[in-house]
Amino acid sequence: MRMRTLGAGGPQVSAIGLGCMGMSFAYGERDDAESVRTLHRALDLGINHLDTADMYGWGHNEELIGPVVRQRRDEVFLATKFGHRMSPDGQRFIDTSAAWVRQACDASLKRLGVDTIDLYYAHRRNPDTPVEETVSAMAELVAAGKVRYLGLSEVSPATLRAAHAVHPITAVQMEYSLFTRDVVEGEMLATCRELGVAVVAYSPIGRGWLTGTITSPDQFAEGDFRRTAPRFSKENFAANLALVERVKEVAAEIGCTPAQAALAWVLAQGEDIVAIPGTKRVRYLEENAAADAIRLTDEQLERLSAAVPVGAVKGDRYPEPLMRALGH
Repeated sequence: MRMRTLGAGGPQVSAIGLGCMGMSFAYGERDDAESVRTLHRALDLGINHLDTADMYGWGHNEELIGPVVRQRRDEVFLATKFGHRMSPDGQRFIDTSAAWVRQACDASLKRLGVDTIDLYYAHRRNPDTPVEETVSAMAELVAAGKVRYLGLSEVSPATLRAAHAVHPITAVQMEYSLFTRDVVEGEMLATCRELGVAVVAYSPIGRGWLTGTITSPDQFAEGDFRRTAPRFSKENFAANLALVERVKEVAAEIGCTPAQAALAWVLAQGEDIVAIPGTKRVRYLEENAAADAIRLTDEQLERLSAAVPVGAVKGDRYPEPLMRALGH
């Protein structure tokens, strides 16, 4: 597995990491035993970058991966996130206050059973809290030895600049794939490169679209958030499926799966970009990891880009209430 430097002078992480969200949250039933096998297999393959968050299963995901991390701590670059909270009446809200930064970090450390988090992200931002307050509190965690590096997720270029002025930001986690290009390409990527901030691409396979295995909007299990995601709705499904078919054609000519082509495309966008495809099954992990060996030609890159032009995908990335939390 290739290694890449995360941010200017930052740590070495595997070019392909492992997003752990689906093991606990958003993608149907859990299978903890298979998830643990997947975690160990990832480390065996040289994937050292494990990505979780306190709200994935509201603590379950951190508790699930904690024993694996502790058993093989020297092999793991551990990233987790804070910011989402649940009110007593079950309403989700975002808290990036200094007090919650400290409280959330201690809670994550306890669930994970570790002394230090390698990369700590503000998962989303409450625009009513100045980012300088949030990052100052995060910087205190670095000084205390509880956190090594700081990150932000789904922020604007202006917020990134303001945060970076308080304490160096090592990584920005953004959705980035052939299916979601506009949020990174352009000003965001230019700002990251100016400041020496890495891009961590989540959902690099388009939440499963780019596997080529999604054939019907009715195939998702109960508890799978894609049942409510606009890009998978009946009114948008056919148009987006047609884009996938174009990617499948190019992938077949390359000699790889569409998921592998999609991952190779993301990695080819720059040495300062790493991908964290999520899976809870060993067989998909191994397929994703094999994408690291694919070197796309300029022509192949152009054909993949042309298969899914910017703006061609129909529907928002999230349902409307969740869209409101992005880009602050």
